[in-house]
Amino acid sequence: MPDDIFEHPRLTAIYDVLEGDRSDLDVYVSAALDTQARDALDIGCGTGSLALLLASRGIVVTALDPAAGSLDVARRKPGAEQIRWVQGYAEDIPELQVDLVTITGNVAQAIVDDDAWSRTLARIHDVLRPDGSLVFETRIPARTAWTEWNRRDSFSVRDIPGVGRVESWVETTGVDGPLVSFRWTYVFAGDGEVLTSDSTVRFREREELESALVEHGFTVADIRDAPDRPGREMIFYARPAMS
Repeated sequence: MPDDIFEHPRLTAIYDVLEGDRSDLDVYVSAALDTQARDALDIGCGTGSLALLLASRGIVVTALDPAAGSLDVARRKPGAEQIRWVQGYAEDIPELQVDLVTITGNVAQAIVDDDAWSRTLARIHDVLRPDGSLVFETRIPARTAWTEWNRRDSFSVRDIPGVGRVESWVETTGVDGPLVSFRWTYVFAGDGEVLTSDSTVRFREREELESALVEHGFTVADIRDAPDRPGREMIFYARPAMS
């Protein structure tokens, strides 16, 4: 089931405001423009920020996410009618062929089960045209990002129009090998309601990701530093291997 942060109506309503600057999406827009993508599949589209950016540039977009709450927000945004919104996981990707597949944010890491990750890569390979591209990001395990997931380092306060003051922070709740669990806490000052959302992500090493891509019929074209988080995240660029 999707985490509460992506489903609870009070949290999905403020998600975009708390996310703030989305310069992290620039690399995906650039990838679409550089490859002259005509159509794209955005996996884990959330509230639709990237899907809408791509559609605004004339790209035909299919956007997939398991969270109905996030999709409800996305569908209400200007320009949303241009996009094909699909609720579900990899097995729910419709029959289509695209030039570009994107997996932004923490979505790749949120696919923690090995079989689910394998099914996702296999389905992506099915829908990508032979000259298409897969672009996704993932945190570098050696940077141990979870050590900064504590109230002191992550505490934030935002005054949100129509909502009021919202305090938020994240705390690591468990580390089990490559799996890291954490909890977001949100305090709504107006009525004092406290909401929490628990998540688990998987930190995969570069070599593990490269091997999985090759196993599923991809060639790794490039691995770049995330420009907005240098030294913290990798951006993978892959394409179907030539048969």
